[in-house]
Amino acid sequence: MIRVTIWNEFRHEKQHQKVREIYPEGLHAPIADYLAKREMEVTTATLDEPEHGLTEEVLARTDVLIWWGHIAHHEVEDAIVERVKQRVLEGMGLIVLHSGHFSKIFKSLMGTSCDLKWREAGDKERLWVVNPGHPIVEGIGEYIELEREEMYGEYFDIPEPDELIMVSWFTGGEVFRSACTFTRGAGKIFYFRPGHETHPTYYNEQVLRIIANGVRWAKPTHVAKRNFGNAQPLEK
Repeated sequence: MIRVTIWNEFRHEKQHQKVREIYPEGLHAPIADYLAKREMEVTTATLDEPEHGLTEEVLARTDVLIWWGHIAHHEVEDAIVERVKQRVLEGMGLIVLHSGHFSKIFKSLMGTSCDLKWREAGDKERLWVVNPGHPIVEGIGEYIELEREEMYGEYFDIPEPDELIMVSWFTGGEVFRSACTFTRGAGKIFYFRPGHETHPTYYNEQVLRIIANGVRWAKPTHVAKRNFGNAQPLEK
């Protein structure tokens, strides 16, 4: 069973009535419910918990960490960011959702600003599958259409992805690399764009299916321990 921890900043839901009406238990709740029904062991963690809910013990038993943040990236302690980063390098999977592109952990792992264009007014978004053989889009057709979402547009300042899986088009004409994968150390990273807090995106069956597929893809691959340093010659 894959062990998943969903980290949510959990601030908008407390501060804004509109968001609370859509996600009364937090935007992490529908994701957690969906994954738990697919034979995954799911726990949640939030910003205001001690150590942001990401203690060494929690991370040690996490196969894949899902991350959503927006208005309080700066409040995440650097020591916790480094703790998460080390776990990713050791093999823990990381899925970064929507505005998590600007989180400390994603920027640290990418080594770039991770900045982009955005427009909060709800646009129609069509996410086109450009890598149909990839396991992350298993069970998805040619595209997903969301009637209202926040627009993210290029240029998206990230390194060249290992794999580009989906490209978004918005009614304003913008396009965006919306589903990308990366590898850092032994860890797999999946960035997935949709999920603005004022839209019910995380109730969309196809969006949730992609997240679940992403968890299965990002789970650790158990291989021989990596060894570094002075190497002795092989015996003949």
